Amino acid sequence: MNPIFLKKVLELYILEDSYFSDITTEAIGSNRKVTGTIRAKEDFMLAGSIFIEPLFQIFGRPYSVEIFKNEGEWIKKGETIAKIEAEDRVVLTAERICLNILQRLSGIATKTRNLSNLIKDYKAEIVDTRKTTPGFRFFEKYAVKVGGGVNHRIGLFDAALIKDNHIKAAGSIKRAIEMVKRNCSFTTKIEVECENEEMVAEAIENGADIVMLDNMSVEDMSKVIKKFEGKVIFEASGNIDENNIVDVAKTGVDFISLGSLTHHACWVDINMKLE
Repeated sequence: MNPIFLKKVLELYILEDSYFSDITTEAIGSNRKVTGTIRAKEDFMLAGSIFIEPLFQIFGRPYSVEIFKNEGEWIKKGETIAKIEAEDRVVLTAERICLNILQRLSGIATKTRNLSNLIKDYKAEIVDTRKTTPGFRFFEKYAVKVGGGVNHRIGLFDAALIKDNHIKAAGSIKRAIEMVKRNCSFTTKIEVECENEEMVAEAIENGADIVMLDNMSVEDMSKVIKKFEGKVIFEASGNIDENNIVDVAKTGVDFISLGSLTHHACWVDINMKLE
């Protein structure tokens, strides 16, 4: 992650929480040095610890950060993740932001790893979506990678994804692909969302790089992939969860995208106590 971008985003998180000041800490804090110990209160996969030090750097006050666990490591309840030594005002003001990042990202990484393990015997890989928390997308997509998943496009700017409404606006898949090729760089990958075999055939015939099999049955996906194998990258999407992800992977699809990696991941339980 670009360190300039990271600094600006973390600054915004601090401003969101204490725009004018942290009135409680300003009233109580004495600038004495304290140690904040971060511990796990349940089992999970760790993600986000690499952002602790950049967060405390922003305050411009003396600090030290000691991380005891690695990103992607499975953490057990009661284990110490990190210790931060700094002035009490800094630790108290940064505490919730630090924990929010760790709890949210670790939850996403844990969910991603659990789903990835279900399909480890197949070629399909888990992929995220743009269904992310506003202002937190880069962090959430980072957590997906820690959990063993693969990032889809980051935003609307780094790949062309022609969805149902784009097709309606353009008039047809053929017309939509032609317009993207004419108006975008030749380096732009083009993905088309398809709901049936006819749409898949039209997308491939007109030069799509990736076909998203959207809300198709396992039987239909298997049929389409077998028919057009080797002609395009296939991504399965829509109403996929731990109950049917293995069946989807068995179709031979290359990628499986799940919005639930981010919008249904549960935060894990982590706390920070001052010593």
